[in-house]
Amino acid sequence: MAKTNFSYEKRQRELEKKKKAEEKARKKQDAKNSPGGEEGSAPEGDEAEEAAPRASDPV
Repeated sequence: MAKTNFSYEKRQRELEKKKKAEEKARKKQDAKNSPGGEEGSAPEGDEAEEAAPRASDPV
């Protein structure tokens, strides 16, 4: 039976970890640079407008 190439598998795991770490660092940097964040945060003013009735809307 052929031996498994553990060093190849280990290298692939290391590359995957490095790729994930770089992606995480990139996302963190993007979130830091964007003004409102990236997690779907809406500006606070929009929520207040939706809750209050508008003058042009019929009651």
